[in-house]
Amino acid sequence: MTMTEQPAGTAGDDTACRAHDDKHRPEHRDEDPETPRERVNRRWNEILQETRVTQTGVQILFGFLLSVAFTPLFRELETFDRVVYVITVVLGASATGSLIAPVSIHRFLSGQRMKDDLVEAAGRLMMCGMVLLALTIGCTLLLILRVVVPGVLAEILAGAVMLWFGLCWYALPLVLRRRAARRGTTDADTDADAGQRS
Repeated sequence: MTMTEQPAGTAGDDTACRAHDDKHRPEHRDEDPETPRERVNRRWNEILQETRVTQTGVQILFGFLLSVAFTPLFRELETFDRVVYVITVVLGASATGSLIAPVSIHRFLSGQRMKDDLVEAAGRLMMCGMVLLALTIGCTLLLILRVVVPGVLAEILAGAVMLWFGLCWYALPLVLRRRAARRGTTDADTDADAGQRS
């Protein structure tokens, strides 16, 4: 038997064990393992796609907010509504800055072999930008509803929408992350039990 040959049973068993291990590892389910370079490139591409979606929304909203100050109705707003407007514009500008920042950082750091740092900073800026965007939307809604709906109903509706944003954008991902972590722990325990039995 040459060095490259293996007994028939050993090769099959080894392949089956590797397939079993990969199937039960959460990070390797239904996909091939990726190198650190492939992973950082994938994460960067994901951030770019997410940035495109959020930038479009925040830019349209910010453009609308800037045009409001030049309408005849703006002069009739009460002091509270003007304060809400100013806060909303500042939040919108801050959200725009946070969501466009990854592009600027990438331009400055391109070719510096700092993609890991870039992905980490861009991810944090995206999270910050999403919070600012949610607050901008909430304040815009409050501003519009105070003109349209009488009494405290405007505040109640704006608060309900902000609660919905919190549930969709933040609570749900945290619940899914915890569920995945529990499932990973359960799979690891199951694998350990199976290993002890065999």
